[in-house]
Amino acid sequence: MLTAVNRTLLGLTGLVLLGAGLSVLAGGLDLHRNGGIGLPAQWPWNRPDEVLLARGTPAWWGDAGWWRRPVAIGVPAVVLLLALWWLQAQLRRRPLDKVLVGSGDGYGALLRAPALENAMDTEAEDLPGVERCRTRLGHRRTGPRARIDLVLAPHADPARTLADLRDGPLENARASAGLEVLPAEVRLRAARHRTRRVS
Repeated sequence: MLTAVNRTLLGLTGLVLLGAGLSVLAGGLDLHRNGGIGLPAQWPWNRPDEVLLARGTPAWWGDAGWWRRPVAIGVPAVVLLLALWWLQAQLRRRPLDKVLVGSGDGYGALLRAPALENAMDTEAEDLPGVERCRTRLGHRRTGPRARIDLVLAPHADPARTLADLRDGPLENARASAGLEVLPAEVRLRAARHRTRRVS
């Protein structure tokens, strides 16, 4: 969805800038008179000697009704909020779709990231003391990065579980994808169990 939003925003911005540039160019070349092009009477910048921003209060601002000032302030505020949202969405880590697997002979294959995530989850859930595992692969400048959420049983040893995870699922995923390194952030959580009453 973010790709579609990016393309739409870039397209609209390009059209607005193109229209403004052509309007200024038409006024600078005086196409209204020299080219015989009939432009509306209220067309902005239709003469070479016309300025883009005049000094003083614009006439439309002074003679405006009560609604123009809130609109003049509200529209830029909404545009600013949308721009900040878009920037935050760009900086947020996006999930990885595919991993390029190198074969060493100059060729490679694309491995779907969900397939690698599912394989890591299945292998991690077979480790002693692990009840559930959820792996997500994300982007990083140097390559993929794994984020792993583990739900541990009450009898699990966290230190041993981390060592088994590092030497098992993480190492196997790194080797199968042909990566030099596969950094990982592991979050451990204890499983919730109902309290048993002893009578």
